[in-house]
Amino acid sequence: MTHPTTSMLHPPAQLRKLLSKVPEVTVFFWVIKVLCTTVGETFADFINGKLGDNLNTTTIVMGALLAIALVFQFRVPEYIPAIYWVTVVLISVVGTLITDNMVENFHVSLTTSTVIFAIAMFASFGVWYSSEKTLSIHSIHSHKREAFYWTAILFTFALGTAAGDLIAEKYSLGYFKSLLLFAGLILVVAVAHLRFRLNAILAFWIAYVLTRPLGASIGDMLSQPRKLAPGQDPEGFQAGLGLGTTVTSVIFLAAILAVVLYMTNEQRRRPVLIESD
Repeated sequence: MTHPTTSMLHPPAQLRKLLSKVPEVTVFFWVIKVLCTTVGETFADFINGKLGDNLNTTTIVMGALLAIALVFQFRVPEYIPAIYWVTVVLISVVGTLITDNMVENFHVSLTTSTVIFAIAMFASFGVWYSSEKTLSIHSIHSHKREAFYWTAILFTFALGTAAGDLIAEKYSLGYFKSLLLFAGLILVVAVAHLRFRLNAILAFWIAYVLTRPLGASIGDMLSQPRKLAPGQDPEGFQAGLGLGTTVTSVIFLAAILAVVLYMTNEQRRRPVLIESD
């Protein structure tokens, strides 16, 4: 029986880069991730409004678009920025819509939704790890691992939406204070990793989850009206800057496009080595 060699189990960095279906984790990765999560919040509201405020219809339409994007993502042999980040934007929108459906159509409380999606996310990580013995995104070089990866990401977006709304709205922290809270938590994770050597994979996934409510807080703060109906929010916690979902979505989609074009150009100009796990 032939046993796998060490080089087969741990291929060189250049080979892993060619095999990997996800981007290198850089500052640009986190910038575009937050942009995508912001769009996920505002664009979901925008599309829902255009489709007659029918969450079921909106979820079906956006779910179909996500399925198409995933087909392209699975078919390409390597990481292609445009395809990958379109998929992230769509999965962000669908994650938001799933949470909104549970709350508004099925009357599941935000607290219960948060617990459900937290359990689903940890379960997806558990199945992924038990099967592949790693949760590193640098190891996404098979359809099986990619399926685990996108399933976990869907649950992180749904969980982030529920948790963000729970804190900002139900607990009346407000959008701006929620933004500061989640940004502060991400900073704590970064310091724990860089200064106190928190496991890189664990730090990545904690930060990945936290960027969802951070982006949602940014989107809500920018898009929500300056003044709400009398008695709707007497303390003003849910008031925003009044840009609306259309303007906010356009701004952030344009920013995503600019960053993706830059990343695509950089990918063509020079290879980027992925650090070993």
